[in-house]
Amino acid sequence: MKRALWILLAVLSIPFVGNALVDRVKGAFVVALAVLASASAWAQPRIAQRPAPRNVVVILTDDHRYDFMGFHPDAPAFLRTPNLDRMAAGGAHLANAFVTTSLCSPSRASILTGQYAHTHGVVDNTSPIPEGTRFFPEDLQEAGYQTAFIGKWHMGEDDDRPRDGFDRWVSFRGQGAYTNPLLNVDGTQIPHDGYTTDILTDYAVDWLREGRDGDAPFFLELSHKAVHAEFEPAPRHTGAYDDVTIPYPPTMWLTERNYLGKPHWVRQQRGSWHGVDFMFHGDLGPGMDGFDNFYRRYASTLLAADESVGRVLDTLEELGLDETTLVLYLGDNGFLLGEHGLIDKRNAYEESIRIPMLAWAPGWIEPGTTVDGLVRNLDIAPTILELTGTRSAIDMDGTSFLDLLRGGDGGAGDREFLYEYYWEYAFPHTPTTFALRGDQYKFITYHGVWDTEELYDIVADPEERTNLVEALPQVAAQMRSRLYDRLAADDAMRVPMRRGSWKAGERLVYD
Repeated sequence: MKRALWILLAVLSIPFVGNALVDRVKGAFVVALAVLASASAWAQPRIAQRPAPRNVVVILTDDHRYDFMGFHPDAPAFLRTPNLDRMAAGGAHLANAFVTTSLCSPSRASILTGQYAHTHGVVDNTSPIPEGTRFFPEDLQEAGYQTAFIGKWHMGEDDDRPRDGFDRWVSFRGQGAYTNPLLNVDGTQIPHDGYTTDILTDYAVDWLREGRDGDAPFFLELSHKAVHAEFEPAPRHTGAYDDVTIPYPPTMWLTERNYLGKPHWVRQQRGSWHGVDFMFHGDLGPGMDGFDNFYRRYASTLLAADESVGRVLDTLEELGLDETTLVLYLGDNGFLLGEHGLIDKRNAYEESIRIPMLAWAPGWIEPGTTVDGLVRNLDIAPTILELTGTRSAIDMDGTSFLDLLRGGDGGAGDREFLYEYYWEYAFPHTPTTFALRGDQYKFITYHGVWDTEELYDIVADPEERTNLVEALPQVAAQMRSRLYDRLAADDAMRVPMRRGSWKAGERLVYD
């Protein structure tokens, strides 16, 4: 590019006699091209001068909505996330990031295996990990990496034992607690006093500073409980948003317009644990006061997670590791805050399946980059393996998005992806769901419930208010066919089930 510009400059610099106006235009053009060439010559080496980062830090939060970042154009006006904003300004915002199952355990397994839930077999929040499951940090270990997992594991409800693939292990059982956690530290149960988000960050920072061999490359996953319900902000953030006005989504209200063409189960769920008409999550107050307080606590609980990001970035900079480290930030799934009358995830609506995702690697990723290409949670593992030049023993469904981070088109990859969610006995309000989401249309179908399918034009109707399944039957039929073709190709034309046992006078207990 630079060579071509200088050739143009040479040609245009040939004397042109007899027309002063043309000479002035030509002169201005030469100056402009020179500036462009100079800028190009300066900018390209500035990003290319450093080799690809060899270290990786993944920061994972729980139930963080895609638009709850201060810089995001759809964020609430009052929201403050200075450190997430810092990551976006100094790195890349992956604006079209999604999960393939919007539920904690299946999504976490997809991140660590690069596989769909129907492949890795972790289909709900209580399933044990299938025997023989391999996570990509094992590949990194075999390639000479030091690895650490710190935080919420949540694959196997009561199982926090150290896992293969990690040299350092700090975790807790199930959902854990926001305060005074009991942590499994390399196999030893240790009680702690304080706020869990801060304590986990302390462990991460200490490991970066003193807990590893400074000569070996490293991989760290810092996995927070925040911002999972029941929300509990750090004491220093209690009441941080008490005076703000809550923006209610237009699809929240129980109106004929909002439920025209919607499945019956969506309206019925309004009065469940996952609906706005019940508000089970803690002592929040009656009616709309309860929803407002729910919303405020969610936002204020995020503040400590944002501070955690800042502490990690600061530590990398202080240690001189920012120049050799890629930091990825993402949520394990989305979260509805009143949309369609719901306050959960699991379903295939946009607020449920879209996630925040940021990438930060100073000198390697162009600051302020926005990546519009499709990225899924199961693409994290192959991306990290490509970055580190590591071969995997895992047969992955995901693909690397490394090229997208560097300004490429990702090889014009797939713009349509499969979504799946499997019915849970403990939370029976949402049926088994399959969806296919493309650039313009999203098709949703349900298994085990007699209800309508859904088709939305997510470009013209981003709030998913107008079900087009009857108006556009050909589009629906084509997407339905492609969806089932994908399931069939993956040998996924089956509903994963687990055997349970009945005990007299008790609910079903899973083995």
